[in-house]
Amino acid sequence: MLRQLTLDLGTPPPSTFDNFFAGANAELVTRLRELDNALAAGPLADRTFYVWGETGSGRTHLLQALVHEAPPGHARFAGPQSSLAAFSFDPRVALYAIDDCDALSAAQQIAVFNLFNEVRAHPTSALVAAGNAPPIGMTVREDLRTRLGWGLVFHLAPLPDEAKAAVLKHAARERGIMLADDVPAYLLTHFRRDMPSLMGLLDALDRFSLEQKRAVTLPLLRTMLASPGANERRGAAAGSTGGPAASGASGACAALADSTATSSAASAATLAGPDTGASPADPASSHAAFSASSKIGPHG
Repeated sequence: MLRQLTLDLGTPPPSTFDNFFAGANAELVTRLRELDNALAAGPLADRTFYVWGETGSGRTHLLQALVHEAPPGHARFAGPQSSLAAFSFDPRVALYAIDDCDALSAAQQIAVFNLFNEVRAHPTSALVAAGNAPPIGMTVREDLRTRLGWGLVFHLAPLPDEAKAAVLKHAARERGIMLADDVPAYLLTHFRRDMPSLMGLLDALDRFSLEQKRAVTLPLLRTMLASPGANERRGAAAGSTGGPAASGASGACAALADSTATSSAASAATLAGPDTGASPADPASSHAAFSASSKIGPHG
């Protein structure tokens, strides 16, 4: 039986390429990191990209990083919650990041189709789009689906559990915490295993340890989970997903399994939030970015 745990989380750091655990995503990360400079250096063959993967795989984080690390006014993020004006072409903008193409409205799909055409016609601009399926499986307008497959297509796959444990330890070290092996192992067997949920729980545990003035250990984690008012106080990153600046975790729910057997089944579930339809200030996907990818290559 699952019970809901709410986590009261602070503001996460902005999404950057440096805090994205690249793994097999190395080529994609390198291309996106260097995209702005490559455009300025001269004609660029590959100027449209499509990145797809399940919620929590890291696609929103990469779009956030692209915008965050570009010079002010040089890049623009847009998604389902954006106005139509956000999808319009501006010669002063070099990089366009379009998130959650699968969730765009009919009017937004037309606007993105037109934006693709404008970008193709202007050699000093580039567009990176993201969605939850490969172009051939997208439930969008046929002309937009074709445009999504025009350039390079990359697939983001979830990290294996060993890599997730390593990411949790690395994130803990950045917070000044030395995490024993049993803490990531416990989280991975008792909770949802998508990175937004796991990072949300780590943030909550960090805050709880400061409140209790105790080191982060497995006994402290169990104390936090059993503490009075846990259901009302906290909100995990499981239900939210990301928008540009890192990942918003507050207010979402993470499912806690009462036993290892039930938690194993629960952890197989796919994260249910938008990785997806968030605005640049929405925090839940910065931690979604820890994922591995395989390049599918030019499509279309």
